[in-house]
Amino acid sequence: MASIALKTFIGLRQSSPENNSINFSKSLPTKQTHRRLRINASKSSPRVTGRNLRVAVVGGGPAGGAAAETLSKGGIETFLIERKMDNCKPCGGAIPLCMVGEFDLPLDIIDRKVTKMKMISPSNVAVDIGQTLKPHEYIGMVRREVLDAYLRDRAAEAGASVLNGLFLRMDMPKAPNSPYVLHYTSYDSKTNGAGEKCTLEVDAVIGADGANSRVAKSINAGDYEYAIAFQERIRISDDKMKYYENLAEMYVGDDVSPDFYGWVFPKCDHVAVGTGTVTHKADIKKFQLATRLRADSKITGGKIIRVEAHPIPEHPRPRRLQDRVALVGDAAGYVTKCSGEGIYFAAKSGRMCAEAIVEGSENGKRMVDESDLRKYLEKWDKTYWPTYKVLDILQKVFYRSNPAREAFVEMCADEYVQKMTFDSYLYKKVAPGNPIEDLKLAVNTIGSLVRANALRREMDKLSV
Repeated sequence: MASIALKTFIGLRQSSPENNSINFSKSLPTKQTHRRLRINASKSSPRVTGRNLRVAVVGGGPAGGAAAETLSKGGIETFLIERKMDNCKPCGGAIPLCMVGEFDLPLDIIDRKVTKMKMISPSNVAVDIGQTLKPHEYIGMVRREVLDAYLRDRAAEAGASVLNGLFLRMDMPKAPNSPYVLHYTSYDSKTNGAGEKCTLEVDAVIGADGANSRVAKSINAGDYEYAIAFQERIRISDDKMKYYENLAEMYVGDDVSPDFYGWVFPKCDHVAVGTGTVTHKADIKKFQLATRLRADSKITGGKIIRVEAHPIPEHPRPRRLQDRVALVGDAAGYVTKCSGEGIYFAAKSGRMCAEAIVEGSENGKRMVDESDLRKYLEKWDKTYWPTYKVLDILQKVFYRSNPAREAFVEMCADEYVQKMTFDSYLYKKVAPGNPIEDLKLAVNTIGSLVRANALRREMDKLSV
């Protein structure tokens, strides 16, 4: 199990064909070549007459932007509703290399190409990670306000109507195939910032409106446990910034978080310093201070230019779909434990949901129903559910105590662990392992955990 778990560290999933998006009749010039899928709508699905299928995407982050673009290219009349067009979500901003290619992201929106990482234990033992990366491989660091705006703009260019508005609620259909009525406050330039109450009729809704999703509340999707992420953007001197040019740091220990980690991630002209916790939310500022103290002289003298905090889901909601309403991204609860990765999975879930609607509606010509949207959930769960479960186990095993964290950092020094970890994270597929190395890794993992437990017992004796 330890060997399997380590190979699944940070975003691993079973390998599946990535070149599986729909060849839309309306598309932007792109480097990717999409193959055409056979469209088979349900025989009972009525045709939409005099117009195309209408879908509202609530939320303009990676999930909403990716969904709106896919819908628009697929012949769907698409409305994207977002309140904060310059939203700066507190987010480490790391994206895997495969996302750059899959979503055709331009390199100029990537602030830094991280090729080295330091994993720092509770006792400040630092392990350098990244020695197995190939020359072209890196982890991309982005600012959410830049990435999100780019994806929304691309959706608009594909034909989506991007509405600057605050979603309030929606009225459910009064009969089969009748519309949803969305109520929102519009903040376009004509209202001078005061806002104007508006309504919108659509045939289906994608909730991409984050952890506090109002769409989720509208369908009684249920609650979930969540973490608080707290982040400060700190502008440091050029010589200190040079140190973080292609380096990210991760700190573990009870001082920075009892159940997560602290980070220092480089951005264009500053660093993002943050931490998170589920179990001790009231102490988040104390953990943030400890993270800054651990980074110490490397950020001393820096100026805090922005402070951010936001809830991060810890597991999927009990309900992610009802009738013609589906949840994606943070609204659905798609953030991995242990690593806290969410950007790629948000964009991927948005695209997958939109593809299911395009396919089920025969490129916007037919009405969809719950069975069409359920295909998205079935595909998502089959592809990614093992990843979330294994990372949950990893977090419970290695984040439960400082001795266990020491063991975790110790294992990260192993070159084989680094290779399996990065290959899995960068490409989101299982990297082929070496049976002999897997056996060695299992033995070393057990040894590290035994030493961790012995150390914990001795520390418990001292604390009595």
